[in-house]
Amino acid sequence: MKIYPLKFTPILKQKIWGGISLINNLNKTSDFEKNIGESWELSGVKGNESVVSNGLYKGISIVDLLVRFKGDLVGDRVYKDFGDKFPLLFKFIDAADDLSLQLHPNDLLAKKRHGSLGKTEMWYVLDAKDGSKIYAGFNKELNIETYFDFFTKGKILDTIHIDEVKKNDAFFIDVGTIHAIGKGILIAEIQQTSDITYRVYDWDRVDNNGKERELHTNLAIDALDFSKKGSCRLNYTNKVNCTNTVFSCNYFTTNKLNIDKELKRELKKIDSFVVYMCVEGRGEIEVEGYVEDFKKGETILIPACASKVLIKTNKNFQLLEVYI
Repeated sequence: MKIYPLKFTPILKQKIWGGISLINNLNKTSDFEKNIGESWELSGVKGNESVVSNGLYKGISIVDLLVRFKGDLVGDRVYKDFGDKFPLLFKFIDAADDLSLQLHPNDLLAKKRHGSLGKTEMWYVLDAKDGSKIYAGFNKELNIETYFDFFTKGKILDTIHIDEVKKNDAFFIDVGTIHAIGKGILIAEIQQTSDITYRVYDWDRVDNNGKERELHTNLAIDALDFSKKGSCRLNYTNKVNCTNTVFSCNYFTTNKLNIDKELKRELKKIDSFVVYMCVEGRGEIEVEGYVEDFKKGETILIPACASKVLIKTNKNFQLLEVYI
């Protein structure tokens, strides 16, 4: 496999709660004029497979690359576990309005119902307006009966833990956790490759046709984890020119890199692809002599067969580094 920093064409999604920050703040381009809620940066989801936008493999999808190069692309260990399915999905999300209160199933339930992976995810906050909120987890002891009592009385929000949000905050949203991104927040999301969401409350809003969006009340009950209480906020160090581990679980590890000089990253021992999401500033990524300009709002994949990465900048350059 030819080793170089791979970029992909973003897949933009209109959402009822979306805005224009993906265009104005992250330099995305779209035929849509408004309500642009998501930019799928790197996706192996069927029907939404990302396509390489640079270099030798330009025009080839991530799935076709995976079928062709297997462990060289994703790592032998990762390929053994996931085969020809790219295991993670990377997004930028602009919540101009509140997202629905929702949750995602675990691997077993998702496979049984949908033939899919579950949807464990984490969020990193690129920007947030004053007073913006994350709704995640319960704020009290509940069971099915008490949950339904609040739900039927239209008081489900009274049960949800709320965190005020600021730039650089991070949150881990485990499967079964009830949650919603509040309005005024720009987020980077790392998640398992899944598009399964159970919506339980949607703020009583209607679409352009005057219709409310579907709720998945009964599906959600079996997936809901009532033990998920309290804040989902992650505490991490945010030092310069070193590895700041934001979160690590069985599905992915996410590090935050704050760089103001040249930084070398040794990758030999990881045995995984590495994805970088630029959340602030501008710099360069060099792999095997190939140099790629890299700026805020862009995402790059480094194949697993790369031995090291050189990150170059002379000013504030902030990246999320993700691998399995």
